[in-house]
Amino acid sequence: MMEPRLEPGAAALHPGWPALLLWVSGLSYSVSSPASPSPSLMPRVRTSYNFGRTFLGLDKCNACIGTSICKKFFKEEIRFDNWLASHLGLSPDDLPSYPVNYSDDFKTWRPVEISRLLSKHQNEISDKRICASAAAPKTCSIERVLRKTGRFQKWLQAKRLTPDLVQGLPSPLLRCPSQRLLDRVVRRYAEVADAGSIFMDHFTDRDKLRLLYTLAVNAHPILLQIFPGAEGWPLPKYLGSCGRFLVSTSTSPLQEFYGAPADQAADLAYQLLGVLESLRSNDLNYFFYFTHVDVDMFGIFNNGHLLIRDASALGVIDRQEGSQAASRAGENKDIFSCLVSGCQTELPSCDTIPEKQSLVPVCGQVLPPLLQAKFPSAVQEEIDAELARCGEGTRPDPEVLQAASRLKDILRPLRTCDPRFAYRYPDCKYNDKF
Repeated sequence: MMEPRLEPGAAALHPGWPALLLWVSGLSYSVSSPASPSPSLMPRVRTSYNFGRTFLGLDKCNACIGTSICKKFFKEEIRFDNWLASHLGLSPDDLPSYPVNYSDDFKTWRPVEISRLLSKHQNEISDKRICASAAAPKTCSIERVLRKTGRFQKWLQAKRLTPDLVQGLPSPLLRCPSQRLLDRVVRRYAEVADAGSIFMDHFTDRDKLRLLYTLAVNAHPILLQIFPGAEGWPLPKYLGSCGRFLVSTSTSPLQEFYGAPADQAADLAYQLLGVLESLRSNDLNYFFYFTHVDVDMFGIFNNGHLLIRDASALGVIDRQEGSQAASRAGENKDIFSCLVSGCQTELPSCDTIPEKQSLVPVCGQVLPPLLQAKFPSAVQEEIDAELARCGEGTRPDPEVLQAASRLKDILRPLRTCDPRFAYRYPDCKYNDKF
């Protein structure tokens, strides 16, 4: 594949040139100069990227042109570290995420990561399903097939995103959507020129296809946009996405901290319980829950702040407006319902989601390795007892919630106030809240 090396204005002057191949994803790359923390100290060298099709899913050369991620790459605000493949001897296809550097001014660079929203194997399955749905050979124009579907034709005619347009999509976010939630999706969708309206009049056909495809493949980028960390939600900053890849602020997986000292372990556990509490009770009256929990879903910033690094398994129930009931099994199923898992996969009804839904697996699976054998015996016994109560799925909701609350009370004084916890220091010296 040709590797474009264009000056900043070239793409605008020649929109049909092969530079558009940059946005057909797949993520193989070559870097002519390593990302540097002080690029102003050396001459700037142009960077080239070479993307293959399978990483994205939408196979048109210009599938991502116009998106925020496209603009950031063309402006060279994102640079790969060139040691990744050569030093480790790894193909980019072997990695779920890629460390890169990001800058708004070419003076201050900070680490971010490009994440693969599906594994390579799932990408191939999805592509085959799309082609098979149109009785096409093994390879086909994926975008052309998706454009011809009945669901997308309805999207083209729609002025507003309504529950019937997303029925049958596999994401937990859309299992029982309210109109209020869907309006928030449209109003805050960052890949359109004007995201201030609940109506989709300003969406192009490709904008609608991008949004539909992202919702069908993995709603994680959408959650980062509609519930941003800047407003206090426990999610990393969204920097751009298209198809099957996402650029967001970098975090370290919680599992890397299982060997942390007692005060840091207490701090992280306290934060995680606080995150789950905010998901159950918040000013917008949305109830967030995990359909399943894995330790890698949670990450830590370099300032010690914990958040949700993977929100793909996060469901949302609107307690204020109510949610439209999910369709009966088999209804509203099409190729968009099958891009991630089998077409017959069913999520539990929203009416059956208990308050303890996320707490039980976190207390039973995630927190014990973090907190075990870290504290004096008397305190450790209290922690272990409350973890056991909190992680027991047969207990009623009030008992599980009460155990989690008691566990937070035990952990709170075990945290220390020092610069290692920059997210709350030096505020913790003057305010008990921190």
